[in-house]
Amino acid sequence: QVKDMDAVVVPVGGGGLISGVAFALKTLNPHIKVYGVQAAGAASMVQSLHVHKRECLSSVSTIADGICVKEPGELTYEICSKYVDDIVTVSEDEICAAILQLLEMEKVVADGATSVAAVMFNKVPVKGKKVVCIVSGGNIDVTILNRVVERGLAKSGRIAIINVELDDKPGKLVEVASVIAKAGANITNVYHDRNSDSEKVNSCILRVICETRNQEHVAAINNALRESGFKLV
Repeated sequence: QVKDMDAVVVPVGGGGLISGVAFALKTLNPHIKVYGVQAAGAASMVQSLHVHKRECLSSVSTIADGICVKEPGELTYEICSKYVDDIVTVSEDEICAAILQLLEMEKVVADGATSVAAVMFNKVPVKGKKVVCIVSGGNIDVTILNRVVERGLAKSGRIAIINVELDDKPGKLVEVASVIAKAGANITNVYHDRNSDSEKVNSCILRVICETRNQEHVAAINNALRESGFKLV
């Protein structure tokens, strides 16, 4: 359908999908790059290609159920070895951020968002290229979808958890809140812990959860707090 694509990025479990895609595309146009993506917690194909023989992992764990595979297939391993340009891994937080992106932008809930995650977090060299990301799998358990969204927001820098060591005196909470407000973040939750292992006996740990714009915004808030004399922990 996309005749002038430069690359295609494919989720990989046992390797069936990427084997068909890679064989077909490389036969039609050997210049098209084919990249596979596995969850870091289930990187059986990556490990197998690294040691040049099929490997069976002792255990696998990932939110992406559809690609949670301990061992690549015999045929698929051979085809990937021959036709696939590279296979990379993405973390669970990166997968969550990609799932959130697809949910917001495309109104699609897909656990096979590893392909999107690989492009979002620059795991494959496709910047400035015309790229197709294959998205597959709808096996996300609805009971953990809320956690997926929260981790996706955190990874994307849209939720920040900031821990500040404070002297336990009146007015200190107001000072922290003022710095955060001036930086343009919205505080959604505050937790005050007097029993934490602080360096000073008369200090406490203030945990603040904020709605933020991106990672750059989070860094700016942290810098503003440090410049105001607060210690982040």
